Amino acid sequence: MWCSELLLTLLFIIKDASCQWNVWVPRDISAMTNSCVVIPCTFMYPSGVRPYRGIHGIWYFGQPYPQLFPPVVFKTRTDVVHESYKGRTKLLGDLHQRNCTLLINNIGTEHSGRYYFRADLGGANMYTYPDFAELKVLDQPSIDVPEEIVSDENLELTCYAPDNCPEMTPEIQWMYTDYLPDPEFSTDYLEESNTAVLSSTLTFVPRPMHNGQLLGCRVYYPNTTLVYERLVSLDVKYAPRSVWVNVSSEVMEGSSVVLHCEVESNPVSRISWMFGDQELLWDTASNISLPLDDLTPIQEGIYTCVGDNGYGMMNTSLYLAVKYPPREPVVNDSMIVTEGTTLALHCSTQGSPAPTLTWLKDGELVGTITADELSVLEIAKITPQGDGQYRCLAENEHGRASSSFNITVEYAPVLLEESKCTVVREGVQCVCIATGNPEPTIEFYLPDLNITINETDGRYNFYTHTDGHTSTGMIKLREKGERVDNGGPAVNVHCGFYNSYGRESVLLELQQEKKYMMAVIVGTIGGVAVIAFIIAAVRYVGHNNKNLRQSCWAQSLTPF
Repeated sequence: MWCSELLLTLLFIIKDASCQWNVWVPRDISAMTNSCVVIPCTFMYPSGVRPYRGIHGIWYFGQPYPQLFPPVVFKTRTDVVHESYKGRTKLLGDLHQRNCTLLINNIGTEHSGRYYFRADLGGANMYTYPDFAELKVLDQPSIDVPEEIVSDENLELTCYAPDNCPEMTPEIQWMYTDYLPDPEFSTDYLEESNTAVLSSTLTFVPRPMHNGQLLGCRVYYPNTTLVYERLVSLDVKYAPRSVWVNVSSEVMEGSSVVLHCEVESNPVSRISWMFGDQELLWDTASNISLPLDDLTPIQEGIYTCVGDNGYGMMNTSLYLAVKYPPREPVVNDSMIVTEGTTLALHCSTQGSPAPTLTWLKDGELVGTITADELSVLEIAKITPQGDGQYRCLAENEHGRASSSFNITVEYAPVLLEESKCTVVREGVQCVCIATGNPEPTIEFYLPDLNITINETDGRYNFYTHTDGHTSTGMIKLREKGERVDNGGPAVNVHCGFYNSYGRESVLLELQQEKKYMMAVIVGTIGGVAVIAFIIAAVRYVGHNNKNLRQSCWAQSLTPF
């Protein structure tokens, strides 16, 4: 029925056409393998030509020139056709009605190609029409897939099946649609260029998870065994949906590390590693690795992997911590201060993890231990005991470092309690010991004689010695230390000591005379006791020797 309607349309067109050699066939027509196909055909010849002994027709395959012996598909005068068309072809049209419609049964892919019609009206009135119908024999249905499938955007896929075989009507069924979100199906019937096509459209909204999944279209003919399938893999474009990087990590200074980044997207993204605003490395790939060698503390920080594929952008960051032992601490310069000055001593360093800072003075702990990169040791009104070496020690689990400096405290001289005068064999000896910074100068003053002694003369032996901040002065007087009638000291000696911060003079006390006499008495008694002990020992030994001789003599007279 559908073929008759097409031919009637063509005939109306022919009536209006000029009477020339013309043919109307579909330029393109398709059919499924092992099915059949009907090629609609209507021809015209000049009105002045009279058919001689009827009208005959020939269908050629491949080319229209008989002299080149193209394969004969169908011939009305004889059954001689090409081997591949034997028993397969039939002329459905009435040539006298100028209808040259051809039926081909049980077609195969080898039958795909151009088909030409030749009209034979007898005598010299034979003509091969140059217009052709190109047959496409399909072994699977065609699916119309958009050039670009974007995630979360409406998608339509259309499956086509030719319907050019009047004996069989195709049906279309979609495959593997169970996982699709709310799929919709619609069917349409298209007639174009004297051919008919059945179509089925699948509509849904794809997601990234559908990328790479298969969809299928099945065409089958009821009451036959003919089934055709076509599968397509969905190429769903979507923005990066995940960016995987290493976990944040800790590495030692001088070591190496490789940062990995993997981006899931379609198409693959342009992946870049960023350190702050600096792009370190990039590539268009699904993953990228950033090697970092001989790491230093300045490379510690946030590293960000960015994936961008034109459909969207995504990034993930990690923190790379570079561990290292403390650097040499920065401390105050060595200093000279005066007693009573208030000081703030600073120590700063760097290390990872943050080091502990400890203050030591001459090897002993002072202050508190600080777990920070800066420590301040405050000394209020420093005393002479604050003089010495100060060291700041920085420690963490990876090592230690220290720096030191000296504090010199300058102060006025102070007399030490060891200063005094004593009676000696030669007379009186006076010792004056004072400490101060700068080291003090010592001199002796004899007020009775109004003499200042700071060097040796013929009468006085003067001696001085300096050890660090301590100065010692000594003189010897040849006179005895006897008390005068008024009970005053027999020796009147003053010790004077001074430096740039002060001067002082102190009367030196004379050691009591009875101590000296006690030493003489004890010495005498001790000597007498020793002599008496020696005499007693001699007498005891002599007495024992006498008894021993008598005993031996008596034994010699005793008979055996």
